Amino acid sequence: MNTRNNQSEINVGIDTGKYQLDIYIRPLDIFFSVSNDEKGINEALCEIKKHSPQRIIIEATGRLEHAFIMACAKANLPFVVANPLHIKRFAGAIGRLAKTDPLDAQLIAHYGEAIKPEMSQIKPETIRLMSDLLSRRRQLTTMQTMEKNRLKIMPKEVSSIIKPILTAIKNQIEKVDNKLLKLIEEHPEYQTKNKIIQSMPGIGNIVAFSLLSDMPELGTISNKQAAALIGVAPFNRESGSYKGQRRIRGGRYKIRTAMFMAIMSAIQCNPVFKAKYEQLLATGKPKKLALIACVRKMIVILNSMVRDGAQWEANYAK
Repeated sequence: MNTRNNQSEINVGIDTGKYQLDIYIRPLDIFFSVSNDEKGINEALCEIKKHSPQRIIIEATGRLEHAFIMACAKANLPFVVANPLHIKRFAGAIGRLAKTDPLDAQLIAHYGEAIKPEMSQIKPETIRLMSDLLSRRRQLTTMQTMEKNRLKIMPKEVSSIIKPILTAIKNQIEKVDNKLLKLIEEHPEYQTKNKIIQSMPGIGNIVAFSLLSDMPELGTISNKQAAALIGVAPFNRESGSYKGQRRIRGGRYKIRTAMFMAIMSAIQCNPVFKAKYEQLLATGKPKKLALIACVRKMIVILNSMVRDGAQWEANYAK
């Protein structure tokens, strides 16, 4: 590692809270806190700009970091939205056990300096809105499942209280679906891509929208990269004479979850995937591994279809 180069690099670590941002500038050993609102973010960026950072690293929390990264993008500052798991593993690797907000900010800055993760990019406004709507839809379907389970176990006297809630949730899901469809219709480039994806039997609106919003790289990357991106590419586990079973790991779990839903439908209505699934079972593969292999085949075919601008044909599966 080139220590001299690292010392000249300015890495800023941001520990995000609901109401506060804790900021550490490495290697200048500057620490300060601001409120996690427009005023505080502007104050933070004014201070950070003075030091011309190589990168600003902030953990992905789901929502709390959005205002800050939007401000960074507008100010043309280089930022990285880091996977919290990667930072946690980095902390373990360097033996960091203590945990406070200032120490977390310092750790995040150290992670940026040592690992040099790739810079993040802001999604186009439409894709970001689509992603937000899909997140809301997942929340609603989770609530719907919980209420349905309660309806089964509660006495009949209580069911009259639960059913109106289920009706309200169903109406909200329909509203979200209509908003998603409208977004696609208003943008020809997404409309074309959506038609290609949904031309595959077994793929419906929600899976297609998930791919459009959470995997915009589809069609521009290799098939191996596409499989790895959603976490269905098997990795070797070997050391010396030990030959472990290959396993999948990592990837974008939201897309992977949607793809598993799609493959359950595809093995019923799509002859190509039905034959593939039955072939794998016939060779002794466990059902779970057979499904993973089918999902991998599905994402590879979809990647090829979008890349070629071609709709579904059974020939793609050969």
